[in-house]
Amino acid sequence: MIELPIVKKERPSAQKPKWLKIDIPIGENYTRVKRIVKEHKLHTICEDGRCPNMGECWGAGTATFMILGNVCTRSCSFCAVATGRPGSYDTDEPRRVAEAVKLMGVQHCVITSVNRDELRDKGATVWAETIREVKKESPETTIETLIPDFKSEWDLLYMVLDARPDVVSHNMETVEELYRLVRPQAKYQRSLEQIKRTKEYGMRTKSGAMLGCGETDDQVKKLINDLRDHGCDVLTLGQYLQPTKMHLPVADYIHPDKFKFWEEYGLSLGFRFVESGPLVRSSYHAEKHIH
Repeated sequence: MIELPIVKKERPSAQKPKWLKIDIPIGENYTRVKRIVKEHKLHTICEDGRCPNMGECWGAGTATFMILGNVCTRSCSFCAVATGRPGSYDTDEPRRVAEAVKLMGVQHCVITSVNRDELRDKGATVWAETIREVKKESPETTIETLIPDFKSEWDLLYMVLDARPDVVSHNMETVEELYRLVRPQAKYQRSLEQIKRTKEYGMRTKSGAMLGCGETDDQVKKLINDLRDHGCDVLTLGQYLQPTKMHLPVADYIHPDKFKFWEEYGLSLGFRFVESGPLVRSSYHAEKHIH
């Protein structure tokens, strides 16, 4: 039986705990990736989402591309991506993403997007076209897609799955009890249903959540159990970090020992892979999850 570790809670303060040290992005590869992204007029969740691992990932020559613009129609209280009314989307974007992937020599490409709830197809057409373009330009590159929920319009989900990405990720983000606070325009059961349908389609499934938003250990355990029961193969857990003073404040800093416990607990349930740690994000070490 796996027992929860007894660790002292670190309450938010002006100084973050020592285990949350973030390296400043530097290096030749980081500069090269930044240049390619800029030249191709692309967006990355690394920049727009203020990911703490951008230096490490870009230094290794990888990036998570964000398609369909950089303005989201939803207003999640944790997310640094701008929210509002997006303009028209760029129909040439799939080609430019594929070209950038080829130039960067990416072996495992991660693609995500903002929510485009105002579009009739919620952006599914662009999603499918981007996957196909990357496959055409870089047939040896594996593709991971971090997709929205398409508001339960399952024909749109299947449109994306028909393009055959290698990993399909959809983040739960938090426990069920905090959805109204953290993800007011999303639904816990709807996201679980999407993961279940994706697994039934025959895809490798992945999901992630943030800890430190005020959840209890029992609520985290239920979330992990629910994901496994709905066919999730890969789980990522990381520390929530407040991007600006306008966003949801951090409730707790979770000790690395607790993250290690959740990793062991998830593996005991049968997850193929669990990435769990303070600085873990959805696409962190994503290349490991394909094998």
